[in-house]
Amino acid sequence: MSAYTALTAAGYRAQTRDKTTVFFTFAFPLIFLVVFGLIFRGQEVEESGYSYLSYTAAGVLSWGVANTAVFSLAFTLMQWRADDILRMIRMSPAPLSSVIGSRYLLALGAALVQSILFIGVAMLPGFGLVPGSRWPLLIPVLILGVTTFLMLGVIIGSIADTPESVAAVANFLMLPMAFLSGSFFPLDAMPEWLRKVSLIMPLRYLNDAVSAGLTGRGDLGDIGAGCAGLAVFAVVFAAVATRVFRWTKTS
Repeated sequence: MSAYTALTAAGYRAQTRDKTTVFFTFAFPLIFLVVFGLIFRGQEVEESGYSYLSYTAAGVLSWGVANTAVFSLAFTLMQWRADDILRMIRMSPAPLSSVIGSRYLLALGAALVQSILFIGVAMLPGFGLVPGSRWPLLIPVLILGVTTFLMLGVIIGSIADTPESVAAVANFLMLPMAFLSGSFFPLDAMPEWLRKVSLIMPLRYLNDAVSAGLTGRGDLGDIGAGCAGLAVFAVVFAAVATRVFRWTKTS
């Protein structure tokens, strides 16, 4: 068995062992979708004419996928470093690419399941958000989104040494980003200066691309622009992650 396969299998068993975490990982976005669907049903954003739900549904899916990627890898790297697992992996023939690659595959799997469940609910008559010909375009968008936020998770997991610090740093970045990037509140209803600020946040590009694919609020150009923005952030985060990654608490 290769190092990559062994790490992936071990990570899968560790993730599925905690049933509570598994439940909320997949149920949390759906709960938000149902709640927002009940609250904003039939309401439209005056500035654009689109329904509130077309904004919040795409934003919630994006936020759920990004959150899962960031938190899962950040906590894993922190815990493995604290338990000297990373040091033992470093002493083995396993390359760093196997460590990150195994987590990447698991994050993609989680994003795929999240998306399938979310799209299945979004296609129900009460929501009706997914144009039949558009949702396959979410596949490259979600792959880029997972890649980008996984690299952010590497950065957080490399600089934080306790579960509390991982949660603090991750929430400090992800929660404001969710509100300022349009995950929970339509950007079209925000001031112009705030819309410009959102352009420096990777979640904005994931939101826009997912929205165009999930709800039809946008076209292929919006999906392409979102993917391009995510690709830029992925490269930047990967460069930073390479510099800050630590095998042990001291190096």
